[in-house]
Amino acid sequence: MSDDAKNLMGNWNYPTAMRFGVGRISELADACKALGMKKPLLVTDPGLAALPMVSDAIKANDAAGLPTGLYSNVKPNPVASNVEGGVKAYRDGGHDGVIAFGGGSALDAAKCVAFMSGQTRPIWDFEDVGDNWSRADPAGIAPIIAVPTTSGTGSEVGRAGVITNEETHTKKVIFHPMMMPGIVISDPALTVGLPPHITAGTGLDAFIHCFEAFCAPGFHPMAEGIAIEGMRLVKDWLPTAVEDGKNLQARANMLAAASMGATAFQKGLGAIHSLAHPVGAVYDVHHGLANAVFWPYVMDFNRDAISNRMKRLSRYLGLKNSNFDGMLEWTLEFRKSLNIPHTAREIGVEDSRLEELAEMAAVDPTASGNPIKVGPADMLAMYKAAMEGRIG
Repeated sequence: MSDDAKNLMGNWNYPTAMRFGVGRISELADACKALGMKKPLLVTDPGLAALPMVSDAIKANDAAGLPTGLYSNVKPNPVASNVEGGVKAYRDGGHDGVIAFGGGSALDAAKCVAFMSGQTRPIWDFEDVGDNWSRADPAGIAPIIAVPTTSGTGSEVGRAGVITNEETHTKKVIFHPMMMPGIVISDPALTVGLPPHITAGTGLDAFIHCFEAFCAPGFHPMAEGIAIEGMRLVKDWLPTAVEDGKNLQARANMLAAASMGATAFQKGLGAIHSLAHPVGAVYDVHHGLANAVFWPYVMDFNRDAISNRMKRLSRYLGLKNSNFDGMLEWTLEFRKSLNIPHTAREIGVEDSRLEELAEMAAVDPTASGNPIKVGPADMLAMYKAAMEGRIG
């Protein structure tokens, strides 16, 4: 480990307690005990479940007197049955806490397992609409430790999980304040195995979380400050992480940027996510990749509302041209350098389903945070632009 990477350590409490740094996965058993867990259930995805990082974590817990179960039936875009299976494993195993281990999908599913472990209502009753969250029994929510292995969603610092309703092919946000993990263990060494294309997709997801939070209307200077520094970290370190996945300094900065993105988007998201969510639900496209594809088209649509912000952002990022066009030009070049497809057609979106997708995008919860009010017609226009690769 380089001296620079060794310096990237800390104990953070915003928005939750975070143990950040290379090698800190060794503190998992201590974290479990700190939250009162005696028999945790580790929830992850099938790919990670087969890797040494998971088996090593379970063995270390066992050696510390914490017998740990494993549940890994989690799809890349988790569905209700994944959560239901996890709840059954939790109850059948007599577990008393959840270790959410993996990328955004595994973390979201795991947090929902912890949330639903002591509830009697169906999961859709807790969709993030109005005060639905108040229907939950707080005593029935298990403690959560989050261990992210990708640098994108920032789900480790979020109070919600995104679950796909297979009947309607829509993504639903399940929310409760107590879904926030009590402790996060962010160990950059756990992310070194990510292949370049996943590193790029997840990294751009982190950037776009920051970007949309920065552009969202409303007053939240703390979120905006976190957002612009998160974007700088991605700009400076994502290319290195993609090119050299074993560079721990790059991995650490990307892991921090991911948590920053999810902290910042407490201010709001926007139409990039609104367009990406239906595409992810219908075509099972990686969320970060879908966001990256739609990014410049939404940016162009929002031009009039965000031009002044783009001047500030482009200056902070040190771009050649400190204006909207300079930011847009850099966006297109950055995507291209990371091998992100330029059009929605390249990720499988069909012309015949654009109107259906536009209706879904218009009612997505993230649409309300867009800087310009958007409806189905606006979503359709942006989808068409993305299909054609048309900007301006």
